[in-house]
Amino acid sequence: MLLESWTKRIFRPECNPGFQSVHCIAHLDQDVGEALPYLNAQLGGFSYQTDPPAVTFRVHGKLITVHNDHIAINALADEAEADKILAWLQREINQVWEDRAEIEPSTKSAPQPKPLEVLKLLPNQAGCRRCGQPTCLVFATLAVQGAVGAGDCPELQPGPRQALESYLGEFALDW
Repeated sequence: MLLESWTKRIFRPECNPGFQSVHCIAHLDQDVGEALPYLNAQLGGFSYQTDPPAVTFRVHGKLITVHNDHIAINALADEAEADKILAWLQREINQVWEDRAEIEPSTKSAPQPKPLEVLKLLPNQAGCRRCGQPTCLVFATLAVQGAVGAGDCPELQPGPRQALESYLGEFALDW
């Protein structure tokens, strides 16, 4: 077992302490740096950074970045959600490490969703602002980052909403 334990810190963003969501930094007690290319290959990281090594995943509207010595997770509902994600990552890291002889390591990033493709799927590309964003392009940019989803656009009808969910779903992971 490569990853056995960590110490986590849950906090609200300093830039806006009124945010409802919390963030988590888990300081790992073991170095998982050698497992990162295998984890990236197996899970298809959203982005991979080589120096220093880190892999970022976009899952359910969250950005999860695994470094050799810590894991950062944003936009969490609460500490229980952080625990669920950390347990999932521990299983994944340990599994890829155990199976590394059968996995071709990768430092490539996965295909990225494109804001203009999201914009094409939005009904009012001029920006009605009902979603709380100043323009549809801002909404589209936030959507490809995982910060908002199809359900956050009140103008989307069921068919286009499904099309946007499907498009964004091509780039998301599930745990």
